[in-house]
Amino acid sequence: MSTRPRPSRLRTALAVAASTLLLAACGPGSGGSADPAGGVARPGDSTTADTAGDTPAGTAAGTDTHAGHYAKPRKASPLRPGETRTTIAMPGGYTPSAPYGTGTDDYRCFLLDPELDEPAWLTGTQVLPGNPDTVHHVILFRVRPDQVAAAEAKDAAEEGEGWTCFGGTGLDPFQDVNDASWIGAWAPGGKETVTKPGFGTRLEAGSRIVMQVHYNLLTGPGPDTSAAQLRLAPGTRPYQALHTMLLPAPVELPCRPKHDDGPLCDRDAALVDLHERFGAEARTADLLHVLCGTKPQPGEVQSCVRTLAEPITIHGVAGHMHLLGRSIRIEVNPDTPQARTILDIPVWDFDDQGSRPIAPIHLEAFQQVKVTCHHVQWLRDRLPAFEGQPDRYVAWGEGTTDEMCLGMLQVTRP
Repeated sequence: MSTRPRPSRLRTALAVAASTLLLAACGPGSGGSADPAGGVARPGDSTTADTAGDTPAGTAAGTDTHAGHYAKPRKASPLRPGETRTTIAMPGGYTPSAPYGTGTDDYRCFLLDPELDEPAWLTGTQVLPGNPDTVHHVILFRVRPDQVAAAEAKDAAEEGEGWTCFGGTGLDPFQDVNDASWIGAWAPGGKETVTKPGFGTRLEAGSRIVMQVHYNLLTGPGPDTSAAQLRLAPGTRPYQALHTMLLPAPVELPCRPKHDDGPLCDRDAALVDLHERFGAEARTADLLHVLCGTKPQPGEVQSCVRTLAEPITIHGVAGHMHLLGRSIRIEVNPDTPQARTILDIPVWDFDDQGSRPIAPIHLEAFQQVKVTCHHVQWLRDRLPAFEGQPDRYVAWGEGTTDEMCLGMLQVTRP
């Protein structure tokens, strides 16, 4: 495989923060993840519920020559009237490697075609990792019809399946964290996500899906062929459109006092190391302070307060950190008499990152939401992923042993 080019354009704070993160599940509801009839759906297969006179939206993607294998789905929640379940998969196997010759992570994007001949509502997703030992997480992004040519060009520009995609797909350099283009994801503990009745994500005819896979190379090399099941409903239905709002916060975790003599315990040196491993996208660590209106201040606890520009109604919530995460909390109207905690995970478990449905909460413009994360360095003494690695100043980064602080809201807007 030839050397892959570095990303050609630096994204803004909004763009980088919008898509360098892991989502446990984007739907406010969850269930199982297998076809009711059992077995694994393959490209070319489409399962349809009792349609009650509705026309199924979309057809299955792929061909019968698909040579890869992916995880067998768990038990699925039943399809609702008019819904179909179709599987899209990577067209061939991909063996991950460090794209710049250093580091232990590879982010790769794969362009998949659900073959939508007419608009549809996406009402659920289920990611099927092909090699769970190396697949750290998967995010599904919507590709609008007007972006397809650019996506195909990126796919053709690099040898092998897909393209390097630190920071997201590279198709939305100015994507807004208030309305991210991702539509579903998988992380440890993730299951099939299913929206509440009457809600969905709009997919126009001709839309494609980008599957971004984060590979953790610490577990050793190995090929992967991952897939995803999409639950679709006819686009003619008067559903409410769901949007994903992202709440990233900085991470500024210093070395422990008795372990702070290493070269990477200096913040500037640690950020240089991030740049070497992930290219210009590693500037997220500094750009998040622009988004949050903060300045780098070393400490185990970091927060970000966001002021809403328009009204929203929150239907689901999720959080994400990596291995040094200890706790995460999301609040609305912080530091006011109306303050309310909508997500509180006092003991973080990386292997259980499912989303939480909540009773709808309406917020007006200029009200605020806040995410707070607690990270600790002593966990590196207990986790195999850090074996043999010296202490370092930990900032927001893409890698498995870097860190993130991310809240996620599933919202509707007027």
